[in-house]
Amino acid sequence: MSVLGVDAEAIQQALEILGPLAQTNVNLGVLTTYRVGGDTALYIEAQTEQDLEAVSRVRNETDLPTLVIGKGSNLLVADSGFPGVTVAIGKVFETVTMDRETATVYAGSNVALPSLARQSVASGLSGFEWAVGVPGSIGGAVRMNAGGHGGDMAAVVTEVNTFDLRTSRSKTKTKDEMRFSYRKSAVTQDLIVLGATLQLERDDTASGANVLREIVQWRRENQPGGQNAGSVFVNPQEETSGELLDRLGFKGFRIGSAQVSAKHANFVQADPGGSASDVDAVIAAIANRVLSETGISLRTEIQRIGFEG
Repeated sequence: MSVLGVDAEAIQQALEILGPLAQTNVNLGVLTTYRVGGDTALYIEAQTEQDLEAVSRVRNETDLPTLVIGKGSNLLVADSGFPGVTVAIGKVFETVTMDRETATVYAGSNVALPSLARQSVASGLSGFEWAVGVPGSIGGAVRMNAGGHGGDMAAVVTEVNTFDLRTSRSKTKTKDEMRFSYRKSAVTQDLIVLGATLQLERDDTASGANVLREIVQWRRENQPGGQNAGSVFVNPQEETSGELLDRLGFKGFRIGSAQVSAKHANFVQADPGGSASDVDAVIAAIANRVLSETGISLRTEIQRIGFEG
């Protein structure tokens, strides 16, 4: 599959900089939980900061766009693909250290949230149980201030280690510098999260395991599996997006190979072998109707990659 809109000269220049690090025309859709979408022009898996320095050179010496991905649980990739460099964070960024005495945790950016939630409970710490049902990685969670079940990253993060593609330098940012707000942070596409330090609490009552079970059970009963990226829209002020879309009768709404889940109205499912354009069409149709009927302008949680507008 070819990628539309590729600058062949810039790609060649990037290949000369990246050397054997780079792969060409790797399918990006299969690296996401939607499992639809096209290729990325260039793909690398960064295992060291030196790899990121090479990406920084590409970013600064060519006009190619750069996309950083973790677990791919918050991305919808256009069928036409992504005409730039996709950077996957490698296993070297999966370090986890825990100190029960101080209740502090350091987690690399590629650590999966459900895994870290279980590890923290097993280590006698509480405050991160909410993350057991949230797909994705620490890096992505910091970027969008992920949350659920009464918790979010802003409540536990104290420091974030970052790498700036503009300056090719790493820096530790404080919680204040991260400017966390509802599903937002100071992380831009040029700022890569390398890891984060969390301040949790000691769980002397050993109640965390029960909380994990309750959250997992709730998710199974109230949210669908299959090919989706979780909640599509950020909650408006008056009610949750799921409640709003359910009230407007969106459950089961379908365009082509994509459908609003019958289980949760804020989830859009992709059929196996379906298209990203159908998913995007469902999202657009929902947003347009909600705006026209309620005056509410919904904002998406998911990143739309390679789409116009």
